Amino acid sequence: MRKLIDSVAAAAALVAVSISAHAADVGGGAPPVYAPPVYAPSPVYLPPPFSWTGFYIGGNVGGAWNHRNVTDSFFGLNLSNSSNDGVFIGGGQLGFNYQFGNIVVGVEWDFDWAGNNDNTVSGIVAPAIGGIQVTSNNGWITTVAARFGVTYDHWLFYGKAGGGWIGNNNVTVTSVANGASVTAFNDHTNSGWLVGAGIEWALTSNWSVKVEYDYLGLSSQTFIVPAGGFFGGDTFTNSNPNVQMVKVGFNYLFNYGPGRFRQPF
Repeated sequence: MRKLIDSVAAAAALVAVSISAHAADVGGGAPPVYAPPVYAPSPVYLPPPFSWTGFYIGGNVGGAWNHRNVTDSFFGLNLSNSSNDGVFIGGGQLGFNYQFGNIVVGVEWDFDWAGNNDNTVSGIVAPAIGGIQVTSNNGWITTVAARFGVTYDHWLFYGKAGGGWIGNNNVTVTSVANGASVTAFNDHTNSGWLVGAGIEWALTSNWSVKVEYDYLGLSSQTFIVPAGGFFGGDTFTNSNPNVQMVKVGFNYLFNYGPGRFRQPF
């Protein structure tokens, strides 16, 4: 009988231990912690930083003023420090820029037509011939120059230096007393050196506007009137002529470049 009781007690203990272990597996311990999935951020495309590097083409309008000292050998004519009232000019330009850091260098060619105004200087009295009148017509102006400047954000402050040419009917001298006239330097081209400065502002990645001042110093010229006529044999000298120009314009910039990628913060 005692052996039966011991066997029943051992079986009961074994069942109790099994139930306790199963309960621990089912309800015991802390619940698992949920961790959200981790996503790698996608790269964000940013537009490329603005650059002046590239070719460009554009147009301009403005005004031009010429200045000359005209003298002759026969009649004492001395039209010193004379200048006209200015004419309208308009045309276009094309060029190339290269930027490194905040420095920009390049080259530019422009061409402008000048308004065909008669620029008249009257009331000049020369010995032996009395009153005279001097007129000139404007034609075209073209320049080729190196550009060099510095940038600040979308602003470009630049200077330029090079050469230029003009084509016009330059000087006609007429005697008021008898209407005799002579045209010197007619339908010709004159050349000289150019300096200038300007400011250009980029409106977008491809469009810019600018304002510019240029000084074109031209070569002095001498014209000997053929024998015969009222001025026959006279020598006219056009000393230190120059043209000053003020222009506003626009450019289309072909400055395409690769973008850059950056991980967001």
